Amino acid sequence: MTSLLVIIVLVLLAVALWQLTKIFDLTQVGSSSDSSQVANDKDNNIQGYLMFGFLAFLYVFTIYGLLTWGNLPLHTPASEHGTEVDRLMNITWVLIFTVQAITQALLHYFAFKYKGKKDQKALYFADNNKLEALWSIIPAVTLAGLILYGLYAWTNIMFIDEDEDTIVIELYAQQFKWTARLAGEDNVLGKANVRYIEGVNTLGVDLSDKNAQDDIVVTELHIPKGKKVQFKLRSQDVLHSAYMPHFRAQMNCVPGMVTEFAFTPTYTTSEYRELPYMIEKVAHINELRAKKSVELIAKGQSGLDPYTFDYLLLCNKICGASHYNMQMKIVVDTPEDYKKWLADKTTLVNEVKASLEKPADDASGEAQGDSVATASKEVAIK
Repeated sequence: MTSLLVIIVLVLLAVALWQLTKIFDLTQVGSSSDSSQVANDKDNNIQGYLMFGFLAFLYVFTIYGLLTWGNLPLHTPASEHGTEVDRLMNITWVLIFTVQAITQALLHYFAFKYKGKKDQKALYFADNNKLEALWSIIPAVTLAGLILYGLYAWTNIMFIDEDEDTIVIELYAQQFKWTARLAGEDNVLGKANVRYIEGVNTLGVDLSDKNAQDDIVVTELHIPKGKKVQFKLRSQDVLHSAYMPHFRAQMNCVPGMVTEFAFTPTYTTSEYRELPYMIEKVAHINELRAKKSVELIAKGQSGLDPYTFDYLLLCNKICGASHYNMQMKIVVDTPEDYKKWLADKTTLVNEVKASLEKPADDASGEAQGDSVATASKEVAIK
């Protein structure tokens, strides 16, 4: 109902403005005004100054945006290669802002300087080899430098030495959740296929494969600090994208194929929570949540819980209606804590065995119940 009233008010305002413009036009009847529809020198001057006004607005808004929202982008990277990614990004941003500032200033300046004037004829020349060379060579060299540096950084990030000591983990994507599979002591993942998906075995692991005997499936991933982790990515249904923002890591998960990405964590979860910028950010978030909780409680609803920072694995592809909710918690432990966490985990093979034994126990329990019921009936009849 409120939306309908707002729409009606806006329509009435539009009608009122239209009527006012008609009244204004009627008041101008008989006055000496230029109705030729051709811009004169005064019009061109006004448009020129308006362009300078827009240029000032553009710069002021840019500076205001940097000051107001400059703290929102990701801060300290939590992986070794993250510094390289941030450096490449910062170089790109600096170039973009510099070129934008110069070209926009020249565009608006020349538009004002060479504005139309009465009886003035434009000078036309077919080409200028020096200018053509200037605005072709400079962008070409700049872009070539960026691309070559980007390829160099990408090659360094994506290179995985076969002899390197890594931890192999599979990230399995499906609408709308993530599941992780650790390779176990042999550090080799067992084969998997969607045809093997059944019961507890939701990842379709081939349990007859010897390499699958020590695989561990978890829904909350722990990884050790200072150890390179090699992720192998699969998707069960549609295109997903494994996005770990604080580690500066992202890779598509494509149905029917395995993609991979590797990085080395540099901060444990506890250490990252203690970074000054993160302490300030969490405090600000909790301040906003506290204000929102007051409003919710006043409406008879539950308040918001305090926010605590955690690394997250997100999906960066719009994969369906619940895409926004597709995330998994990642905990970076010290090597010692990681070993303790891993020691308590059960292999997928044992989970499957336990799930197969449970129905048998239930069946025996039902049989015992039936025999007891039968015996009771016999006693009652006697």
